[in-house]
Amino acid sequence: MQTISPSSTKPAALDFFAGGGLASEGLKSQFDVVWANDFAPKKALVYQANHPGHLHVGPIQEVRGGDLPAAALAWASFPCQDLSLAGRMLGMHSGTRSGLVWEWLRILGELRERPPVVVAENVSGLLSSEGGAHFRMLHAALSDLGYRVGALALDAARWLPQSRPRVFVVGARRDLDTKALEALDASWAHSEAVRRVSDTDGWVWWDLPEPPQRTVRLSSLIDRDAPVHADARAAHALSLLSDRHRRKLSALANGDIVPGYRRVRDGRQVLELRFDGVAGCLRTPSGGSSRQVIVIRRGDEFQTRLLTVREAARLMGAPETYQIPGSYNDGYKAMGDAVAVPVVEHLARHLLASLARIANVVTPR
Repeated sequence: MQTISPSSTKPAALDFFAGGGLASEGLKSQFDVVWANDFAPKKALVYQANHPGHLHVGPIQEVRGGDLPAAALAWASFPCQDLSLAGRMLGMHSGTRSGLVWEWLRILGELRERPPVVVAENVSGLLSSEGGAHFRMLHAALSDLGYRVGALALDAARWLPQSRPRVFVVGARRDLDTKALEALDASWAHSEAVRRVSDTDGWVWWDLPEPPQRTVRLSSLIDRDAPVHADARAAHALSLLSDRHRRKLSALANGDIVPGYRRVRDGRQVLELRFDGVAGCLRTPSGGSSRQVIVIRRGDEFQTRLLTVREAARLMGAPETYQIPGSYNDGYKAMGDAVAVPVVEHLARHLLASLARIANVVTPR
């Protein structure tokens, strides 16, 4: 099956639950995304500003597979709220958001030509929720559609100064000879959680080369001249620190920056900082506690402020030219509810494009 995009020599891809377009951004060096969907109008504005011309805006329940173009890859970053530790952990059946993955599976079954490669991306809770039961359901559903499936656990911190572990469930059509892209056993990309669910029938240990050591630092992504909080607001934020974090903060050098989140511990709000040079996982701004704070030492003073939208975009690996229209909350949500660009690019370049090539789909060198 030749699933080449009519507008390029790259294989075509479909991007489900596309959000602000960061998965499409990561795929574009190897694939031509010819169709994408999302139901959120504000995220759609971000997507269309950077990837114009092919976004379908509306509920996935209204999408019919027979209407979609042929493609080599179907990517789905399906909603994570019901699988995330930060959410209610309702799972893929009881949850109204993460359960939308079944709509994606329905659409795959309706496609006139089934893509040779599929990817489902989500939070690590997909592997651990109910002892891995939800992952096993997804694995079985993809297997029933004719795919051999394995999972990779990749943390954006290997590419970017942000702790963002995610699971990438990769399936290849069963008729493809993928032995050259398979390992005999687990590797760096297979966490303990992945290994615990690897007893499923038809499991594949996908072979993914390890990326080079990260060189980008958190301090290099921060705008030094961005406005800071007023003194009273900064003082309140710093009053939420534990004695241990207060001592560690006092040891910082002039100009040092540390990130943190407000959390509730033992019934009281605290500000928990990270001192390892890596930002915490970006989240969507559903409340004040989910907005990441940075603390900056300037002389004998400590200033605080929220991350800017552009800083959040940098932490997701988006290029400086990436357009983010809308309010602060709109932009922060589009970035915080996404997948890191260099992680997708690494996966696309070193595994997905090779799988597409095996399926007799032309890919760029």
